[in-house]
Amino acid sequence: MGNQLVWHKRYNIGVEIIDSEHKKLFGILNKLFDLGQQEEKSQWVCQEAVKYFKDHALQHFADEEAYMASIDYEGIEVHRRIHSNFRDTTLPALAKEMEQTDYSQDAVNHFLGVCAGWLLGHTVIEDHAIVSGDVIRQWENLLPEEEQSVMAQAIASQLYHMFQLNSRLISNCYGGEKFGDGIYYRLIYNTKEKKKWEFLLIFEEKLIINTIGSVLKTKSKAVSTLVMNAAMYTARQLVEHIKEHFPELKQAKIKEEQLLTYDQFHKVFEKHSPQYSLLFDTGKGYFAYCMTTADMIPSEEGISIITENAMTAVEQYLNQNKAEKEAVNHKKKVLIVDDSTFILKTMQDVLHEEYEVLTVTSGMAAIRSITLDRPDLILLDYEMPVCKGNQVLEMIRSEEEFADIPVIFLTSRVDRERIQKVLELKPNGYLSKSLSPEAVKKEVDHFFHKRDRW
Repeated sequence: MGNQLVWHKRYNIGVEIIDSEHKKLFGILNKLFDLGQQEEKSQWVCQEAVKYFKDHALQHFADEEAYMASIDYEGIEVHRRIHSNFRDTTLPALAKEMEQTDYSQDAVNHFLGVCAGWLLGHTVIEDHAIVSGDVIRQWENLLPEEEQSVMAQAIASQLYHMFQLNSRLISNCYGGEKFGDGIYYRLIYNTKEKKKWEFLLIFEEKLIINTIGSVLKTKSKAVSTLVMNAAMYTARQLVEHIKEHFPELKQAKIKEEQLLTYDQFHKVFEKHSPQYSLLFDTGKGYFAYCMTTADMIPSEEGISIITENAMTAVEQYLNQNKAEKEAVNHKKKVLIVDDSTFILKTMQDVLHEEYEVLTVTSGMAAIRSITLDRPDLILLDYEMPVCKGNQVLEMIRSEEEFADIPVIFLTSRVDRERIQKVLELKPNGYLSKSLSPEAVKKEVDHFFHKRDRW
C-alpha cells in the first residue's frame, strides 16, 4: 500500500448516505496512515484512532444494510454476512494483535493494510453490486454464524491439542488468497447417499516446518518427503475429528486424496461456494480450512495419493513444487485478467513455456494477485462484469507500489469509439481478442524485447 488512500469518482455508487461514509472512512484511514509514521505516537492515541475508525465502520454498515432493505436488494443477506465477518472477526483479531504487541509498528501496519484492502475491495465490488443489481454469490452457502463459530473453536482446539498452537481466527470468508509458499491438500469423501464432501486444507510451508518438522527434529528449512507424509496423516486426523460434527459423515469413505498446486487449488476453489472458509493465524504460520458439499465434485489434475504410491506421490509433488519455483525464477511474470476461462486457458497454453503465467477471473482477484506476487506485465480484459477493466487500471495506477506495472488491454471490439476510450486510460497498449494466440504471444515478446532495450 502507498501512504495515502486516494478517493476516485469510480468509488461513488450514487447513494449519498453510502458515498459520504465511504469518503469519511477513507479520510480516517489516511489519518491513521499519517499517525503510523509518527514514532512518538502514544498507545492511547492509537487506541482512540482505531476506535474512531471502528465506530464509523459500524455506523456505515448499519446505514448500508438499511438502504439495501429499503430497495429489497436480493443480496442483502450475503452482504450482511460480509459486514458481520469484518466487524465480529477481522477487526477484533487485528485489535487483539495490536494490544498484545503494545501497538508495535508491524501490528499497526497490519491493521492499516488489512482495513485499507478490505475497504477498497468492498467498495468497488460488493457495494457497486447493490446499485447494479448483481448478487455476490461466493458466500451464499456459508453456514450460520453460530455454526461458523463452533467450527472455528473446534479447529482451534484441535490445533492446540496437536501442536500447542494458540490460533486466532482471521476470517470466516477466506477467499482463496495465496499466503507465502503453501501446501494445498484436498480430501473428497463419499457418503452412502452418494453425496460428496470436499475438504481443502491449506498450510503455509513454514507452519509445517515449525510443527511437524520440529517434532521430527528436522533441520531443513524446506518440507521433506518424510515431513510431508507426517503432515498429511495429521491433516487426515484433523478432518476425521471434524467429521464428528456431521452425522452424515460417520460412515463416509475417502474417495480422493490429492496434493494440488496453487493454480489447481484456485480452480477448485472458484468452482464452489463453500459452507466453511476459515483462515487462522497460528503464530507459526497461516492455516485455512474450507469445506463444501455437492452431488458432483469434479476432479483436478493434482497429485493423487493412494496407499500404494503415497511416498512416491509425495516426493513427486515436492519435486514438482521445487522445480516450478526454480523454473520461474528467471522468467518474466505475466498476469492475465479475464472472466472467460477459455481465454485464460488459451493464453496460458501459448505463454507458459517462456513466461510465468498467473490467471485470475475478476478485478478484485487481480488486485490481490498483484499485491501478493507482483507481475512484470498485466493483460487486462476491458469488458469484465462488476469491476470493469478501466476500474481495475485506475486502482492499479492509484497505488504508488503498482503504478508503474505495464498494462495491456484485451478487447473484443476494435472500432474507433472503443479504441479511443481505451487509449484515454493510457495503458501500455491494447490487443484484440480476435488475434490468434500465437499473434498475442508475438506481441508480448515484442513488448518485453522493446522494454529491455530501454
